[in-house]
Amino acid sequence: MTPPTSDPVTAEVVELIGAVVARYHQAYEKAAARQALTGAQARVLALLAGEPVPMRRIADRLRCEPSNVTGIVDRLEARGLVERRPDPADRRVKLAAVTPLGEETVSRLREALDFAGRPLAALSAGERTVLRDLLRRMVDDAEPPEGPAAAGA
Repeated sequence: MTPPTSDPVTAEVVELIGAVVARYHQAYEKAAARQALTGAQARVLALLAGEPVPMRRIADRLRCEPSNVTGIVDRLEARGLVERRPDPADRRVKLAAVTPLGEETVSRLREALDFAGRPLAALSAGERTVLRDLLRRMVDDAEPPEGPAAAGA
């Protein structure tokens, strides 16, 4: 059941999430700038830190046009932070992969984003786990449905 939008607790939760998001974006932009990166470049690097990712999936995750991702990856590649590789499963697909220099940059970015760590440290491990699980549910529920229209975009 969806809570009514006039529910005061829901309204307060929305405001608090907005405040956290605003703080996060501000801190992220500052951390990115210290590495001579734009916020979008930093987000792509962080996305690639786990594993090589197809260019199309980067665009989907950032909710932007693939041509925008191409420009971002071009600039990161020129700095030696990422490289393009053919996908071993489908050589027509290009994967973007973070380089060792890119990994170091991602590590410095993450270290600079301690604004959230301080308030989270006040929560017990159990409370952080519950918060993580609730946020995952919220994100999963907000994902647009996959289908032919989404695949062709």
